[in-house]
Amino acid sequence: MLLAAAIAAATVADMRYERRVLIVAAPNEADARRIAQRASLDAMPQELGDRDVTVVEVTGDSVRGATDSATALRTRWRLPKAAFGIVLVGKDGNAALRRAEPIDRATLVATIDAMPMRRAGQR
Repeated sequence: MLLAAAIAAATVADMRYERRVLIVAAPNEADARRIAQRASLDAMPQELGDRDVTVVEVTGDSVRGATDSATALRTRWRLPKAAFGIVLVGKDGNAALRRAEPIDRATLVATIDAMPMRRAGQR
């Protein structure tokens, strides 16, 4: 629990080299794509944990999972306020995947498992 609290008290930039960050942005809490993505992610805690993934939700003007402001995250990762979007940020701090729709479990896991730092960590 202490690790989760420390991660939540960090910015996305602070997580570089330690965590992969999945940014899920939606215009509001009621967005059906946000709800579907949250349900999918909630069903895979072990897979996300094994892959050092921190989920950061940007909903309207609020952020859950990091201390960045919603405006800063939307600007840095080019996520429009009125649209749904996903960005997977690799441990190197670069966007590894962008989607305008929810991402399924198989695609997310396959994308992470193909990352160089993930493959190096499995040796």
